[in-house]
Amino acid sequence: LMKSFYSSSVSEDLGCRRGEFSRKHYGSVELLISSDADGAIQRAGRFRVENGSSGENTDCAPGTWHRTDVHLENPEYHTRWYFKYFLGKVHQNYIGTDVEKNPFFLSVVLSDQNKQRIPQYHSILWRKTGTQKICLPYSPTKTLSVKSILSAMSLDKFEKSPREIFHPEIQKDLLVLEEQEGSVNFKFGVLYAKDGQLTDDEMFSNETGSESFQRFLHLLGDTITLKGWSGYRGGLDTKNDTTGTCSIYTVFQGHEIMFHVSTMLPYSRENKQQVERKRHIGNDIVTIIFQEGEESSPAFKPSMIRSHFTHIFALVRYNKQNDSYRLKIFSEESVPLFGPPLPSPPVFTNHQEFRDFVLVKLINGEKATLETPTFSQKRQRTLDMLIRSLYQDMMPDLHKGNNMLNRRSFSDVLPESPKSTRKKEEARQAEFVRLGQALKLKTTVKGDTTANLATTSFCKKEPWESQSFCSNFPHEVVCADSWGQSLLVSTDAGILLIDDGQPSVQVFDKTLQMKQMNVLEALDLLIARTDKGKDSRILVFRLSGVQKDIETKKMIRSKYDCRENKLERTKGCHLYAINTHHGSELRIVVAIRNKLLLVTKKYNSHNTLTSTSLLSSPESPVEEFQYIREICLSDPPVVMTLVDGPTGDNDNMICVAYRHQFDLVSESTGESYRLHHVETNRVNFVAAIDVYEDGEAGLLLCYNYVCQYRKVYPFSGGSPLVQPSACDFHFSWNQVPSAVVCAFPYVLAFTTDSIEIRLVVNGNLVHTAVVPELQLVASRSDIYFKATAAVSGSSDSSSKEMSSKSSPQTPTACKKAEFLLPSLEGEIPCKNLYKIPLSNLVGRSIERPLKSPLAPKVITTTTSSGITSLPVMHSLSLSRMEIKEIASRTRKELLGLLDEPIAKTESGQKLKKVSRRQSDPKQGAVRSSSSDRIISSSFEGYSESHHLSTSSDPDTSANREESSPSSYPFQLISLYDEDIIDLK
Repeated sequence: LMKSFYSSSVSEDLGCRRGEFSRKHYGSVELLISSDADGAIQRAGRFRVENGSSGENTDCAPGTWHRTDVHLENPEYHTRWYFKYFLGKVHQNYIGTDVEKNPFFLSVVLSDQNKQRIPQYHSILWRKTGTQKICLPYSPTKTLSVKSILSAMSLDKFEKSPREIFHPEIQKDLLVLEEQEGSVNFKFGVLYAKDGQLTDDEMFSNETGSESFQRFLHLLGDTITLKGWSGYRGGLDTKNDTTGTCSIYTVFQGHEIMFHVSTMLPYSRENKQQVERKRHIGNDIVTIIFQEGEESSPAFKPSMIRSHFTHIFALVRYNKQNDSYRLKIFSEESVPLFGPPLPSPPVFTNHQEFRDFVLVKLINGEKATLETPTFSQKRQRTLDMLIRSLYQDMMPDLHKGNNMLNRRSFSDVLPESPKSTRKKEEARQAEFVRLGQALKLKTTVKGDTTANLATTSFCKKEPWESQSFCSNFPHEVVCADSWGQSLLVSTDAGILLIDDGQPSVQVFDKTLQMKQMNVLEALDLLIARTDKGKDSRILVFRLSGVQKDIETKKMIRSKYDCRENKLERTKGCHLYAINTHHGSELRIVVAIRNKLLLVTKKYNSHNTLTSTSLLSSPESPVEEFQYIREICLSDPPVVMTLVDGPTGDNDNMICVAYRHQFDLVSESTGESYRLHHVETNRVNFVAAIDVYEDGEAGLLLCYNYVCQYRKVYPFSGGSPLVQPSACDFHFSWNQVPSAVVCAFPYVLAFTTDSIEIRLVVNGNLVHTAVVPELQLVASRSDIYFKATAAVSGSSDSSSKEMSSKSSPQTPTACKKAEFLLPSLEGEIPCKNLYKIPLSNLVGRSIERPLKSPLAPKVITTTTSSGITSLPVMHSLSLSRMEIKEIASRTRKELLGLLDEPIAKTESGQKLKKVSRRQSDPKQGAVRSSSSDRIISSSFEGYSESHHLSTSSDPDTSANREESSPSSYPFQLISLYDEDIIDLK
């Protein structure tokens, strides 16, 4: 028990820190001034400088960055909806004007384009301000109208009601509108700078580069001959060699990239300014500067380059001594934050990892630059012009006869009509689909879309991938919270304690119905709101007492055994909230209709985690809580969150949501202040999450499709400063969430059938996973959710072919496992519980969660060859961080680079080396002698019964049935088919 409490501090502290984040990881804005050799100032500019966190404390303190997950933000296979879901399929398009007489277009499709075949409505609203996308659940019993979809997009009033467009040619025009979001292919400048060069004229005048520069170019991509080149050319001449004879090209995650290399562009001895080179590199949004020389040499500054178009500079230096690259990023001040943040220090010894990081950083940077006023205003003007022109072309056709307001339900593919009309409609739809498919093929061949929208993610374990926790869970979940490695769940059958691979234990019978609960291991407390209506109460229990009942197998407690655990004055409560960071006291705010009751628990000798205090503590902790004050509101709160003040002395606040607003309420005075007003007619409040940026409080306000970040400043003169700030931002979910969880750097939205993952600092989409019949269960520490899966052990993987344009230096893209939905007749659907480890998301700890209150079943590893022992769970389901830990310690042995590649595992079985081929340690990959492809070694495939991926792509990477028995926890897949090393 003492070990459990000691470990709980790590887990609970990690859970508290998940809301801690800092923009300092993304650099700070500086005024950069460049001067010539004589010291005269040439130019100046304000840039955000990213140089890693090398100056910060390297301990595991909140806000310190220790690893970086590299993701493309707003990836096209998640954002280019019209191409992915609509084009080539039967769908409906509408035209209309809003109250300000601005035309708009609406596209709606009923699609089941996901692995689970879950039908969903995808809707796109095209307006001059941009596109708005939402996903609506499908119900066979509930009809969906145009008005309800537009209302969900906050468009309730029209100057002209929407009318359906039947002409198939509209697909071409809508595809053009989607292409205004930005190109899927990229062109980046690469400028070579010798040591001591301080002006752009000197840098552009370098006729050739050094040997290290040539190796860097070879790392970026392949050298291609421009004449006759049929791929993406990035503005270079592919007919007459007027822009040079060769260039560097690659394909990365489906995106074609052409590099404008200064030493490969035409050089002129007479023209000192090298206009031809500047014409290309100066018009690139992103430019890489490869600078020779030592760190002590004069450093590059963006103000040295005369360009109004280039917004991002990536400074690369190569160190011959340790064969490493150092990276530094300069972004123009107006560019929004973009990831991934640089590691600390920003030095890369693995060249392949460096290449992947740089390309993701540059692609995300160019996308972020398109959101600056310079580009967004131009895009808005172009979009407005295209929509108005299309509207004027469409209106005469609508007035000729097809001008009726279409009110039919989207649930019906064909309207009820006479047989002759149905045949005509079927013929129209066939032509509609034929034209769309031809357009989709033409767009793909032309290279105006990613190589394969469905297969552009790598075969790697993502931080949000889940593990199976409890199979075939038959009960309805009301609420839950994690308790060590176990889960305390309130169900229709009572309160159960569930652990992975063990039978569930009943803690309370079904007479006690918990509607909310919090397990606080460090305080030895269980807090719960029970019953409903007038009988609702707040109960507090000692965890040690509950655990003692479990261990001694005493009588299961009922509602009538908990009379002494009721907190006074809490009768009739409908909501409560506790402070996330417990500090010097635990604060509880209980909502009883429109009254808030503030209760605190001061820390005392009983809270010191010693055996003496645990034995001397009274069985019920009710007496340790004290009533502070009562606060009256105008309405009962729907959402409630406690916000810690900077000092904790009379400056704590309560965020409440009711009616159409979020308010801040002072705990000390009871005064309320308007934080945010919601302008829509209908409001569905989801959450108000307290987050702390560099220790200062902020709130993520979630309602409808919107997530709004508001900075909350300290009290000044008795009132908090809640005026708009430059730090505030907002973004929209693609589907209305039922719950939102923050785990920096991610924020996850749980809907009825999907998990949407975005970044906290900018709201950019990272991933969307379709999950059937999804319900979030608990999220204080590890994230637990309930979902449907197929009982039959069908394969969850299938192979996908790559684009013919893939570069030899581009790792093969593939698909990961998806959630399964019963599709075969006779399958019995069941509900399973899954877990996403919080340590994988926040990336600060490789320690296992604290021990379970149930009898622990841990297999102790006994290894040889110098492998340090690691605890392995009875289920043999290892966390991603543990697998990486094992891999880093045994990499040389597993790849066969040493003479003793044999190691014993916890079961005493040996690791057998199957075969051995050439290896390339500098590239961090193994190269097959029969192929030029490089595939990074990676761990693949948990046991199907103990691991579940949350990839959203409809197909998965490889069928593992032949190579891996389902009883094996994981494998190391090397680059060739027969080189499989099983870790059992």
